[in-house]
Amino acid sequence: MNYYKSCTLCPRKCMVNRYQELGFCKLNNELRVALARPFFYEEPPISGTKGSGTIFFSGCNLKCIFCQNIQISKYNKGLKISIKRLAEIMLELQKKEVHNINLVTPTMYIPSIIKAIKKAKRNGLRIPIIYNSSGYENVNALKLLDGYIDIYLPDFKYYDNTLALKYSKCPNYLENAMLAIKEMYKQTGPCIFDKNGIIKKGVIIRHLVLPNHIDDSKKIINYLYNEYHDNIFLSIMNQYTPNKEVKNKDLKRNLSNSDYNEIIDYAVNIGIKNAFCQIDGTASESFIPDFNFEGVKKET
Repeated sequence: MNYYKSCTLCPRKCMVNRYQELGFCKLNNELRVALARPFFYEEPPISGTKGSGTIFFSGCNLKCIFCQNIQISKYNKGLKISIKRLAEIMLELQKKEVHNINLVTPTMYIPSIIKAIKKAKRNGLRIPIIYNSSGYENVNALKLLDGYIDIYLPDFKYYDNTLALKYSKCPNYLENAMLAIKEMYKQTGPCIFDKNGIIKKGVIIRHLVLPNHIDDSKKIINYLYNEYHDNIFLSIMNQYTPNKEVKNKDLKRNLSNSDYNEIIDYAVNIGIKNAFCQIDGTASESFIPDFNFEGVKKET
């Protein structure tokens, strides 16, 4: 089946023929990548000491007004590459001794990514593969990835769908994120780590705490703990940094330390043990990569 001919890869189900027209994500059938290099700003069991082999794909199926990677998510900055080249990039990153291959915003490219993974594995790819996404996923598309993805790293952005619509132009985020994470966990099971603490299999769910919306964060954390207990890991992030395009008054400031600490205290009080927290001062632009196409063009 050619999934690009009537695209339903994400829950928007635009059903456009991406060989001829563009859907919500404004992407055609071609792979586009903006950056491919070892990255050290992921969670400790992902970055480890040698970094995560991160591949940043262009485009996104959400339109978050506060997105830090706006160059690629909104403006689709990136170079067109072949499936063969994507497989080569994976192998080149492995040669740099990274701990894993980290596919960032891969949703719109699932069929091509599967072909690239197959090709790379035939040529010696052996490190775990991470699917790093917004959490806004079509379960049927995720099922195509069963057996190809070792670690899922989804966001869980909103519990309140009115916030999802307001900030990400997404009317049905909650129910789709819940179903997606259920499928991800079904595929991987509980987290497994090697002797050095590097994750080999499992689900880590990220939640970026937004200023003025800590009650929504508490609902997300409560849901995830009641549903999965300590079989997954949570990554509770305080690095919210408003970009220059944010106009909404609720989101024009950084998250306060007191609000973030309230969320962490809440997580501890309900019994969560498996969670990553961030120290003071992480809300900055230092987490935003320079999308300069490093690692995308063929190495000479």
